[in-house]
Amino acid sequence: MFKKMGRKVSDKIEFGLFTLPVLICIAIAFYIPFAMTIRYSLTKWNGISKHPKFIGLDNFKQIFLHDTNFTQSAWFTIKYAVLYIVLVNVLAILLALVLDMKLKSTTWLRAAFFIPYILSLVIVGFIWKFIFMQGFESLGASTGWGIFKLSWLGEPGLAFISILLVSIWQSVGFYLVIYIAGLQSVPDDLKEAATVDGAGPIRRFFNITLPLLAPSITISVFMALTNSIKVFDVILSLTGGGPGGTTYSIAYDIYRDTFQNNLYGYGTAKALILFVAVLIVTIVQLTIFKRREVEA
Repeated sequence: MFKKMGRKVSDKIEFGLFTLPVLICIAIAFYIPFAMTIRYSLTKWNGISKHPKFIGLDNFKQIFLHDTNFTQSAWFTIKYAVLYIVLVNVLAILLALVLDMKLKSTTWLRAAFFIPYILSLVIVGFIWKFIFMQGFESLGASTGWGIFKLSWLGEPGLAFISILLVSIWQSVGFYLVIYIAGLQSVPDDLKEAATVDGAGPIRRFFNITLPLLAPSITISVFMALTNSIKVFDVILSLTGGGPGGTTYSIAYDIYRDTFQNNLYGYGTAKALILFVAVLIVTIVQLTIFKRREVEA
C-alpha cells in the first residue's frame, strides 16, 4: 500500500517537473502579456513614459462613441471577412473537386495553387502592387482593354476588390489541400451506390459529398474567419490604407494608432476589443458548425 502511495507521489512530482517549464513558457508568452494588455488599455500611455496615467474606461468610451476611424475600419473588416470566407471556400471546393479527379497534371496543379501560400502576404502585396500599377498599364497599352486602364489601387471600391482578390489568390491553395483531404475520405461505395440509384453529379455532390465534407468545412471556415478578421499585412504592402484611409482594417487601425501616433494605451484598448470579438465569433462559429457536423 505504501509502495503504491509512494509511486503515485513520485509520478505526480515527475509530471510536475516535466509540465512546469511548459507552463512557465506559456505564462511568459501569453498570460503575462495579456494581463499587461488589460492594464495598459486602462491607461493613457505614449509607450515611452515609465508611469502611464490611469484613466479607467475612457479609452473604450472614446472608441465606441467618438472614434469614426474605428467604426469605418470595423465595417471594412466585416465586409472583407464575409466575402473572403464565402469566396475562398467556394473556390477551394470547386478546385478540389477538379483536382481530386485522376488527371495527369493533378500533382503539378496542386503544387501551383499551394506555392503562393508559402509566400508572405507582405511580399505578395508588393508583387501585386507592381502588377496593378505597372503591369496592368503595359497590358492596357498593348491590348486596349479598359479593365487594365482602371485605377485598381486609386479608387476605394477597386482597392477593396484588389485586396480581396490578392488575399484569395494567395491563400486558396491552403484551403484546397484541406478540401482535397476531405474528398479523399468520402467512401467510394456511397458514390457508386448513388450512381446506381440514378443520382447525377450535382445531386451526388449536395446529398453525399458536401455533408461528408462538414469537418473540412468547419476547419476551413474557422481558419478563414480568424485570418480575415486579423487582415493587416496585405493592406500594409498593397494600399497602405489608401486611398484616403478607405481600406483601413481594424488591425491596421490598431497599428496606426499604436506605432504611428504613439497612442499605446488607446491602441491596446482596440487590440483588446479585437481579441474579444474574434473569441466570441469563433466560439459561435465552431458551435454552429460542430452541431451541423453531428446532424450530417
